[in-house]
Amino acid sequence: MIASIRGTLLRRTGSDLIIDVSGIGYRVTVADRMALAVREGEDIVVHTAYIPREDSVSLYGFDTPEELDMFDLLRSVTGVGPKSAMAVLSQLSAEEIYDAISQENDSAFRSVSGIGPKTAKLIVLSLQGSFEQKPSRPQSGRSSGSATNDIVRHSVVQALVGLGWSERIAKDGVQRALDADSEGPVEANSLLRQALTILGPHTNREAR
Repeated sequence: MIASIRGTLLRRTGSDLIIDVSGIGYRVTVADRMALAVREGEDIVVHTAYIPREDSVSLYGFDTPEELDMFDLLRSVTGVGPKSAMAVLSQLSAEEIYDAISQENDSAFRSVSGIGPKTAKLIVLSLQGSFEQKPSRPQSGRSSGSATNDIVRHSVVQALVGLGWSERIAKDGVQRALDADSEGPVEANSLLRQALTILGPHTNREAR
């Protein structure tokens, strides 16, 4: 069983990461928030679930052991497979899942694509009493807050590209805006306005 992988991120394709470990590339499916938080060329560690099937073998990766444990719990619910469990973890943190189950708030799961009303209720009912304690926030690495900031950063870069700037210049403008105001949470509209102010109307919008 492959419990974790440490290596260099070679490529990111959607929510799939190709991680090089001593010359071998492992394809690992991760939550959307994690996929947007990592960068090609960086060394990363993912906690993994190894899921063999008759026609394929899949690896699902997570930022923290708590997320991996939550993935396994979700898969224990009738009708929730690996893809559905990953969809939940792409939208809700381990803490948010715990809170939703503790408060019997099945609407939190109904908001996840692919999770219907019956499955949402079943998740809440099946996982009641499954937790010894509330999942803790990550003490290091990518927290859900930093992942959210990376998602906002990515969306603003794409907005600038859509307005005509090259991706290189767009990333530079967003980074300069972040450096100028590094305190507090990142808000997309505010970050876009700051980046536009920094880039200015006379910036060379080189060919994309």
